[in-house]
Amino acid sequence: MTEQHSPRFERGTDGPKVIVAGVDGSDSSLRAAAYAAGLARRQHALLALVYVQPVLAAGAALGAPVSETTDEIAEDLVAQIRDAAERLKGIYEVRWEFHTFRGDPYNGLVKAADALKADAVVVGASEQAGHRIVGSVAVRLVKAGRWPVTVVP
Repeated sequence: MTEQHSPRFERGTDGPKVIVAGVDGSDSSLRAAAYAAGLARRQHALLALVYVQPVLAAGAALGAPVSETTDEIAEDLVAQIRDAAERLKGIYEVRWEFHTFRGDPYNGLVKAADALKADAVVVGASEQAGHRIVGSVAVRLVKAGRWPVTVVP
């Protein structure tokens, strides 16, 4: 009689298989996506590009079309990524997916990394001065200690 074990998910044994990169359209997030694409290519990993659509109750209460605006940002990001992938076709091959999650950037990236079983997370350095006091998404991800986190300037 042979005992069968169900396969267990195991992070980081042979290098990353899924790399999550947070993108929001900022220069640093696009540099992070490019860096993550290079990692994914070298590791033959899946690049999961994640845009977290902010939920702004205050903006919605004032009649601002928050959902439509963030949907437009997501569509623009996908178009930029597809364009870059098409330009590099035949030179660099990277398997990639684009995902959107709703919420604040930190919780959205945590949810994405968990759902996608990420082995690594790559984000751009915050470009907002206030984050030096309160703490950036990158710092919070590092402190969570659940994945290797690379912060790209």
